[in-house]
Amino acid sequence: MEKGGTGPSASIEEFREVLKGSRRVLALCGAGLSASSGLDTFRGAGGLWKNHEAVTLSSVEGFKRDPGLVWLFYSYRRHQSLLAHPNPGHYALAALSRKMEGFLTISQNVDGLSQRAGHPPEQLKSIHGSLYDVKCSNDNCTYIDKNNYTDPIHPILEITSEDDPRLASSKNSVKALAAYLDPNVKTTTIEQEDLPKCPKCNEGLLRPGIVFFGEALPEEPLNEVDKWIEEGKVDITLVIGTTAKVYPAAGYVAQARARGARVAVVNTVGSDLGAVGSLRNEDFLFEGDAAEILPELFKPLIGELAETVRGENRS
Repeated sequence: MEKGGTGPSASIEEFREVLKGSRRVLALCGAGLSASSGLDTFRGAGGLWKNHEAVTLSSVEGFKRDPGLVWLFYSYRRHQSLLAHPNPGHYALAALSRKMEGFLTISQNVDGLSQRAGHPPEQLKSIHGSLYDVKCSNDNCTYIDKNNYTDPIHPILEITSEDDPRLASSKNSVKALAAYLDPNVKTTTIEQEDLPKCPKCNEGLLRPGIVFFGEALPEEPLNEVDKWIEEGKVDITLVIGTTAKVYPAAGYVAQARARGARVAVVNTVGSDLGAVGSLRNEDFLFEGDAAEILPELFKPLIGELAETVRGENRS
């Protein structure tokens, strides 16, 4: 809806004017930001992974049951993410961060593409962890290795195909499923003694540094976001590639509104927007690919993105 109509505006020029007069801007990013980089979502990972429930592949219980299977899943996701490139949306957010001191991005993504696009770390809060963080599974150990892009992180975890023979025992046949659920039947994909151990405590297995289902989100970035929001008026809240249905992400939209923020949604579809579904006349709704829209929205402040950046994700 262009300026002067009812409902949220779709005017790029109007948004640019608001942005130029803004001092504090909050961005909330989801999987849609990375869509143009060619990454599948969790449920779109394909192949044998579709035969597993989330609790099997991404939970503390699943890791205890078969840490090798969980590691192979995340090692494959790491490998696929490293083959992908940050897209112009990632670079536009990073560029705006460098231009605007009061710009903060909250990312629900674990793919590491924002970091690889050069997003200033102090202005990026990853509330679901990262595929490239590795930490100890021992609750009493504080070891964490951040931004480890070694692929694979351990030779035994090398996996470049969903047809890896180590996954055969976890196929979703009735026989295999029955065996997997039987605690008396050995179906682990990699022996625990062969998996990487923590170099600090020498006791716990290393594990992916993402937030497993059922785990609490990391307190440090959550506290930093809450503190940032409470520090003063928020001019704009950008909601990019997410429906913001899950807390605490959904709550940040309401918190920012309470601080005076106008909401700007960038999403491939303009319906079923979760926490931002009730957009007002003074808000914005841009339907389309974030990789195309964000560079245009930010252009007065960041200028033209280099052609090499715009084309990198097509190479």
